[in-house]
Amino acid sequence: MARCQKATNADRTASQSKHRQMAMPDIFQLVLGTHNQKKRRELALLLERLPIQVLTLDDFDNALEVEETGSTFAENAALKATVQARHLDAWVMGEDSGLSVDALDGRPGVYSSRFAGPDATDSDNNAKLVQLLANVPPEKRTAHYTCHMSLSNPAGNAVIDVEGTCGGRIVLEPRGEAGFGYDPYFELPEYHQTFAELGDTVKSVLSHRARAMRAFLRQLHTLPQLSHE
Repeated sequence: MARCQKATNADRTASQSKHRQMAMPDIFQLVLGTHNQKKRRELALLLERLPIQVLTLDDFDNALEVEETGSTFAENAALKATVQARHLDAWVMGEDSGLSVDALDGRPGVYSSRFAGPDATDSDNNAKLVQLLANVPPEKRTAHYTCHMSLSNPAGNAVIDVEGTCGGRIVLEPRGEAGFGYDPYFELPEYHQTFAELGDTVKSVLSHRARAMRAFLRQLHTLPQLSHE
């Protein structure tokens, strides 16, 4: 094994020069196009090792309410990013995610957050899900989460679009305390645990949002607008 040697001034200068060419600015503000503090917490956890200041729409008095009129996660994510970015003159990540259940022909899909109605809570949505699947055998309750992320520059141009998915199945009794949304009912068969049982640390590696974020970060580092020349 090679021995570590003390860095010389020349080594440090070369390293700093390389860092200036490749790294993002010291403080890059990324606005998450959501008021959802649970999503902010989860996304901030995925970004915590990077020199990024994560903000949400709650940090802006003049943020818009962008209507989710898209028929796909990708369309909704792009709307949240581009419309808000132009309005706030900021870099904005739009994110749309949800649950698709095979036995329900892909529902709730883009309506995941309002499956039981416009003002539905997580409990309301989960109750409807369980009711619809009550007579469906376990092997037929397959489902997957999808997360689509879109990054817009302040001019309103989408410069990154990525998507991540995670497959599992629905259980009819909630298990676990972590997470949010459908997590207590979404089981990863290979782990025999729900997202809510696995907890935030494991979810930050396995989830649809984590997978989308890894793809997002790979592209983020390549943007010339975010690198020192």
